[in-house]
Amino acid sequence: MIGAAAPLIALVGVTGLAIGSFLNVVVYRVPAGMSVVRPRSACPNCGHEITARDNVPVLSWLLLRGKCRDCAEPISKRYPLVELAGAAAFVMVGLWAAPQFAVASGVTAVVAAVLHLVALLYLAAISLALAIIDIETHRLPNVIVLPGYAVGAVLLGTAALLQGDLMGLGRMAAGAGILFAFYFVLAIISPRGMGMGDVKLAGVLGLFLGSLGWGQLAVGAGAAFVLGGLFSIILLITRRAGRKSGIPFGPWMLLGAWVGVFAGQAIAGSYLAIVGL
Repeated sequence: MIGAAAPLIALVGVTGLAIGSFLNVVVYRVPAGMSVVRPRSACPNCGHEITARDNVPVLSWLLLRGKCRDCAEPISKRYPLVELAGAAAFVMVGLWAAPQFAVASGVTAVVAAVLHLVALLYLAAISLALAIIDIETHRLPNVIVLPGYAVGAVLLGTAALLQGDLMGLGRMAAGAGILFAFYFVLAIISPRGMGMGDVKLAGVLGLFLGSLGWGQLAVGAGAAFVLGGLFSIILLITRRAGRKSGIPFGPWMLLGAWVGVFAGQAIAGSYLAIVGL
């Protein structure tokens, strides 16, 4: 299976490197209210624009030995790490999507598989950007979160229609509505612990998870609280945080959602088998 999917995996991996390079711009400029298009990227120390040869993901950083070509100021390791993270995330999504392409027969099925792949790659990209921004600024910018509703609805909704999966459309709407409403109630009850950015993100994640199945939706939603809770307990035990410390929940929502994507069906099936359902 992997051998047959190698061209697909290679393509999405290289694309992930390029997207990771762009995400470095996004996580720096969006919180600052700057355009991600202009001006061109430049060294923050000397102001020289970064040329195309010095903007090749990972490779340029290695060849420059982590320093600006013009002023020799160190370039943060975060840049190549984010690029590699983008590649790794895209490869994982490619591996997830490969079986869909293997069983796809006919143009309609192939197009639906492509739409699913593109939708999950998009989610992977914004997940990485939002996680970094939330960790650094405790914010989930609307400019990144809100388009997720439209992108997910168009790509996944079209795929569902092509496959004649009207139940899938219903799950998408239900997933978005259920998670949005649940997080909204949490934000009303505990505004210091849950922000409206989390509420808006919950709806996006519910839409994507709902398109995959009820098991993925349930596991993806629950995993956020399990993972976030375990992390908080570790911080409390190691005294790196107190009971009133503000810990961004967005990264755990995103990580939990990906647990739902990759393992939600298996986890839900195992749980139902244990309880005899």
